[in-house]
Amino acid sequence: MSATRPAARLHRVSARAPDDVEGLERLVTQGALDPSAIVAILGKTEGNGCVNDFTRGFATRALKDFLLRHMGAAEARDVVMVMSGGTEGALSPHWLVFERIEMAGEPVHDGAPAALALGAARTCDLRPEEIGTMAQARIVRDGVLHAMADAGINGPADVHFVQIKCPLLTSARIAEAVARGQACAASDTLKSMGLSRGASALGVAMALREIDEDAVTDDAIGKDMSLFSGRASTSAGVELLGHEILVMGMSSAWTGPLAIGHAVMADMIDGQSVAAVFAGLGIPGHARFEALLAKAEAARSGMVRGARHTMNDDSDISATRHAPAFVGGVLAGLAGTTELFVSGGAEHQGPDGGGPVAVIARRSGL
Repeated sequence: MSATRPAARLHRVSARAPDDVEGLERLVTQGALDPSAIVAILGKTEGNGCVNDFTRGFATRALKDFLLRHMGAAEARDVVMVMSGGTEGALSPHWLVFERIEMAGEPVHDGAPAALALGAARTCDLRPEEIGTMAQARIVRDGVLHAMADAGINGPADVHFVQIKCPLLTSARIAEAVARGQACAASDTLKSMGLSRGASALGVAMALREIDEDAVTDDAIGKDMSLFSGRASTSAGVELLGHEILVMGMSSAWTGPLAIGHAVMADMIDGQSVAAVFAGLGIPGHARFEALLAKAEAARSGMVRGARHTMNDDSDISATRHAPAFVGGVLAGLAGTTELFVSGGAEHQGPDGGGPVAVIARRSGL
């Protein structure tokens, strides 16, 4: 007896500029994209990835306008938007559009094959003094658990990647907190990005039971890099005060040809671990590469396999910009494309100098 089950659909669309949605409109016109089914849009934009990277907000505005042309305001607000600024090196600006559709398939039964499952969540807005603290980590933890439930993913082991957009501190936000007699975790707005990314990543680690929650304290955030998630990817931006969360995993309750696998790069040149994910998904062979998401970080030790790197000493270009360019080159050689969602700033996301990577593939015959 046939039945319908949820299935994930993914579109990787080139972007000529942060406001270029022509490719998305073309897919809608062709009937290949159903805006009402969109769960999340992830984007790589060509800004500097820092506090004043307004390409993220520009892109978000353009994408929201695109959604509002095709759906109501309430539905458009439910779509998770994660814009990652910075396409250093040869990384290419692009959109990753995730849909949740219904497909005909056999009812769920023991031994049914698993497929890519998607879950989304939004959190409440944070007060400035909560950014970079345990309060933020706990809010993210709860948000990830909500997104897992939304995806129908029962256990942490079935989660392969959690993509989060988190807030940062601006001078105005710090001043507002001070006016209420509150102290913020950082007075340096750029440093606040790292603390927010780190607190969010530790929230993921707590939700996925990768670390003991009792080990996480305010003092550990941004300092104790032995605490990390192997499946978190967090990106900070000025365009929001809450969190937008997309959980990606595998579930037998879902159907369709898409599958996801993940690895943790031990360092910036650890292409072998990612190649193993490609092989496990059947790329090349009986599966086709669809997308890659990764975090990149310059090792605080200043070393890569015994050789000195100078990224942390460059006063002209931040290490958070060097790292994705370098790692993007390593991964592009495996993927055969520069349209990769590689993001810098991997605080508590993988080991120091390494980072989590997820690969999505389309399997043939499914």
